[in-house]
Amino acid sequence: MFVRDFMTHDVVSVEIPGNRDDILKIMKRTGISGVPVLKNKELIGIITRKDLLKKSEETQLGLLMTSDPITISPDTKLSEAAKLMIKFHVRRLPIVDGKELVGIISVADLINAIAQMKIKDEIKNFNPNQAFALWEETPLSLVGRIMEISGLDAIPLLDEEGRLSGIISERDLIRHSSIEDSVETSDFSNGTDDDEWTWESIRDLHTLTYGVSKVQLPHRPVKTAMIKNVINVTMNTEVSECALKMRRARVDQVPIVNSDKKLVAMLFDRNLISVLCKEKFQT
Repeated sequence: MFVRDFMTHDVVSVEIPGNRDDILKIMKRTGISGVPVLKNKELIGIITRKDLLKKSEETQLGLLMTSDPITISPDTKLSEAAKLMIKFHVRRLPIVDGKELVGIISVADLINAIAQMKIKDEIKNFNPNQAFALWEETPLSLVGRIMEISGLDAIPLLDEEGRLSGIISERDLIRHSSIEDSVETSDFSNGTDDDEWTWESIRDLHTLTYGVSKVQLPHRPVKTAMIKNVINVTMNTEVSECALKMRRARVDQVPIVNSDKKLVAMLFDRNLISVLCKEKFQT
């Protein structure tokens, strides 16, 4: 169980200097959540969906990216990769040979490995998160802000009768985002209280007009962007079965429902990969 057996070899990356808008296009087109940043073909950072949503007005890759990301080699054990992702709260690890980027391994790749392992443990043993949901009529722009504050990667959505109607993730937010250009003005006056229209009062007023470009979410209900056919599981679902469902649906999380199909919790892939940290998988 080594990283080389499950890593992605053909990595989409960007070179500095580069354009933030190009990264947004890459994420929309491919659905990937993180893009390594290179300089002279050497890895210097990584930019994620969270970076784009949190720093919506930033355009410089050097200020958007996380510098000096944690890296591993192709010969790293899969269990060690899982430990690093859990410890440092990251969803991907660049794989290097010396200083050269040769691949990347993500939480999704670990889920793929788990799906093949026929693990019979039940998912209730892997810290499902208490369910937090929003109304399907909540504006997309507000959903983005709530996800930023809460740190959640996805949120289940309920209809007016409290039934699970869909789910929204960071991937969906990026897919429906756009670049909005505007002009703003800053006042650099000296704060004089002189009420008279004199040369002394006029000369102390200084303004600066400049363009602003930001990643913007539309002001429309989240139900217009949510995933409606939601894959769900129960607390007794086996780990590998759950991982297989997540891999086939290409989702990072699954709602957990009870026998009445009512939402009771959420299971994120980052919780599920902790199974690889068990002693029997570390040899």
